[in-house]
Amino acid sequence: MRSTRQSPNLLRLVAFFFLLSGQTSAAAVGVADKLDKGQNLTDGQSLVSSGGGSYTLGFFSPGKSTKRYLGIWFTVSGDTVYWVANRDRPLDDKSGVLLLNDDGSQLVLLDGGSRRTVWSASFLGAASAAVVQLLDSGNLVVRNGRGSGGDAAYLWQSFDQPSDTLLPGMKMGKSLWSGQEWFITAWRSADDPSPGDYRRTLATDGLPELVLWRGGGGGGGATKVYRTGPWNGRFFNGVPEASNYSDKFPLQVTSSAREVTYGYGSVATAGGAPLTRVVVNYTGVVERLVWDASSRAWQRFFQGPRDPCDSYARCGPFGLCDADAAATSFCGCVDGFTAASPSAWALWNTSGGCRRDVALDCAAGGGGSRTTDKFKVVRGVKLPDTHNASVDMGATAAECERRCLGNCSCVAYAAADINGGGCVIWTDDIVDLRYVDRGQDLYLRLAKAEFAETKRSLMILVVPPVAATIAILLIAFVGVQSDGRMVAVKRLKQSALTNKGKKDFAREVAVMAGLHHGSLLRLLAYCNEGNERILVYAYMNNRSLDNHIFGPLTRRTNLHWRRRFDIIQAIAKGVAYLHEGPDGSVIHRDLKLSNILLDDELKPKIADFGTAKLFVADQSGQTLVVSQGYASPEYALRGEMTLKCDVYSFGVVLLETLSGVRNGSMQTLLPQAWRLWEQGNHMDLLDPAMARPASDDAELLYDLERCIHIGLLCVQDMADDRPTMSEIVAMLTSSVGINEWALAHSKINSLENHKIPPHGMACMWSLVPPCLF
Repeated sequence: MRSTRQSPNLLRLVAFFFLLSGQTSAAAVGVADKLDKGQNLTDGQSLVSSGGGSYTLGFFSPGKSTKRYLGIWFTVSGDTVYWVANRDRPLDDKSGVLLLNDDGSQLVLLDGGSRRTVWSASFLGAASAAVVQLLDSGNLVVRNGRGSGGDAAYLWQSFDQPSDTLLPGMKMGKSLWSGQEWFITAWRSADDPSPGDYRRTLATDGLPELVLWRGGGGGGGATKVYRTGPWNGRFFNGVPEASNYSDKFPLQVTSSAREVTYGYGSVATAGGAPLTRVVVNYTGVVERLVWDASSRAWQRFFQGPRDPCDSYARCGPFGLCDADAAATSFCGCVDGFTAASPSAWALWNTSGGCRRDVALDCAAGGGGSRTTDKFKVVRGVKLPDTHNASVDMGATAAECERRCLGNCSCVAYAAADINGGGCVIWTDDIVDLRYVDRGQDLYLRLAKAEFAETKRSLMILVVPPVAATIAILLIAFVGVQSDGRMVAVKRLKQSALTNKGKKDFAREVAVMAGLHHGSLLRLLAYCNEGNERILVYAYMNNRSLDNHIFGPLTRRTNLHWRRRFDIIQAIAKGVAYLHEGPDGSVIHRDLKLSNILLDDELKPKIADFGTAKLFVADQSGQTLVVSQGYASPEYALRGEMTLKCDVYSFGVVLLETLSGVRNGSMQTLLPQAWRLWEQGNHMDLLDPAMARPASDDAELLYDLERCIHIGLLCVQDMADDRPTMSEIVAMLTSSVGINEWALAHSKINSLENHKIPPHGMACMWSLVPPCLF
């Protein structure tokens, strides 16, 4: 057996590179990207993938441990190990040796002192010319050196035995032919890579969905912790934010007679494909991370669970979780159901769920069923667990409804994909239902009595308006419900309604009711009786964002820099949801600081989107007036209303939030921001009432500079030069892609000589009489 031959100069160069990279725990001397039969790899040596050298195989000690493991890590981040061979059988010293056995049928890790086998990988058929190679993808493979490339030529590959990380090109799921399963399992701790308590799998019964388990490995006592919701053809139904970066990391779900699997890719740009990983960590959190070369750190794109509603079955059977309803333990019951144990719910123990108020009317017989039941639409939700549901991808919506009514056990149905195709039918209790952005519709089966024409009376005591409430343009009046809850009441005067507007009101409300996002103000109730057109919203005690940004010093300083950055991110996500929501592209048309309210935790809620019309992208319309200072050039000059008008308004909102300066009718803020950016003095744009960010807070300084850059991208004169809102969200949550957008020089101008044409009239509101809701 001979050792691998190495060039002394090459070894010195590689060692120096690792020293500069700060890779202390896993540093090793690189030898090549492959190991031939008859060679070995010892502690202190490594394989480095060819091409960009992004991945390194070698021996390491995790954290504070002195144990030695064979693993693969990212070359730029030596402490980020994504695959470990001997997870539960560590070496006590540095005597480890990796080699192919004599007949080429096994890859073996030996304890060099005792010569005992610590770990091995066997493969069918001996290969006298077997080669071990670390590929550019990060996949460690054994192949026949005489054969051609491709997965089929691999005798063994590490991608088939993942640890806690999923890389591009790997897969999770199950082979329906061999029964082999692919999943990732967390480390036990930061110092111990042995299999821990959490495991992520792809559920292959029902619709494919990713599930996080605690204990038991997915069976025999395992507990579901979190599920993504089913695959809807574009993304997992409960993780709509994945669509924001699907152009960079396209998701891939395969469902065939051969296998049901999930994986993702990484799209190369001018600088190459970005390094990315999905990891389940030992605390039970799944993260998607992307390497940011400029900050030399991992940026998080996604984390799950994200909020209390991601906790599996938090609200029990037929419960519906709302992440914005902390006052009620986030839980409520779907229509036609009430808490199974009101006393338990009063103590915030909602796991018992809800019980049906009126029994279903269904009698089986004659090869079918007779029923008077109907369906109630629950809009904008992550679909319930499909573990015991029946799925038919070939059925239509009409066929799905007919089948459900024909089965007395059916309690709900839904389309299987986001385009309305396929059929999912639930015959057991529905669990783990929650509101999500861009959620799907669930058709809940209820007794006919639940659809009686009687209406519930919601008595609201209306308080006459005061100065504090007039400033919030959305709130015409403050109301108090019979249960003591404060609400905002808005009534449109008949003189401000066109005949078309009166007819469209119900459609507008239906659109609003179907929009559920943490950054949108929730519609609680409405009235459409006779000549009355009334909307009732949740009341926000902290009023609108402009009262803080342009308000007294105490309010301005309360919104510290990190909080302002978080507010900007949340607003961007809300507008992106409107543009790409479940019911088409909704243009806000009047996005401004006074239309953004702050809840008790100072989180933004976008208001006044309900009076906007529903448009297909790039359709023009001239129904509402956009406030001066926020109107895009194409709308101000030509009355053209598109999604990019909202992008422009968002850019103004962003720059106002950072600067504390109102753009106003003269629009002097934008040229000033551009001049400062050109001069390299863009940090002078920041609100002078606030203390400058600390010079050693590199992350905050970087985020604020990135924000200013994005704001200027949004307010460029030409609509085509502006990014979309989904691209803005991606740029705000990571620097990936921001440099692909170049600011168009001299295309950010003042509109001080332009007057907004009177295409419409402002809405007028007055006192609300008692009304049925």
